[in-house]
Amino acid sequence: MSAAEPIANPRKTRGVRALGPVDVAALQAVVRAVSEAEWDAEDAAKPNKLDALDATRHIVFRFIDSGRDWRASHDRPAWPKWRDVVEPVMAQAVRDYGYARGVFPRVMLARMRPGGVIHPHVDANPAAKWPHKIHVPLFTNPGVVAFFGGREHHFPAGQAVEVDNLGPHWVRNDGDSDRIHLIFEYYDADQPDPAWLEPFLLTGAAR
Repeated sequence: MSAAEPIANPRKTRGVRALGPVDVAALQAVVRAVSEAEWDAEDAAKPNKLDALDATRHIVFRFIDSGRDWRASHDRPAWPKWRDVVEPVMAQAVRDYGYARGVFPRVMLARMRPGGVIHPHVDANPAAKWPHKIHVPLFTNPGVVAFFGGREHHFPAGQAVEVDNLGPHWVRNDGDSDRIHLIFEYYDADQPDPAWLEPFLLTGAAR
């Protein structure tokens, strides 16, 4: 394997890692108050427009500057309004990692309507290979099925999980209500960068 070939963070789960219960009541209340017009406007401006996501709508709070490097990220316009209600949920979800300097490069809400799908895919960009990918379900129903780590799962509301975003995964909503998740990435700023990163960036291999 060449020095510049991206490999995954060995700390990431290879399936699904249960992170335990999270108090989502305050965030649920704020999400309920979001108008359809706001969902539409935020989704139209989102930076993560991928075919695999189909009609899933997003409100993106933080995002990476480049798909090549998770270490540089920025706040999106919606973040100041949401930060006080989102940060406590994320802090509860990641408490067991024990990172003294944890960073959240990507943070968003994802809303899938009844009948919606996220098509089978892997998170292929190099910036996805290092951070943990974490879901906190806010609203769901028994018809929501997610495929991670080689099998199907149903994630209850208020139960945080880390998922394997580097293996094939998909989601479908066969129920009669929206599925809304808080989804974010998390990494340890004190963990040494992988040996492949700087050579990879220098060669421009991720263009």
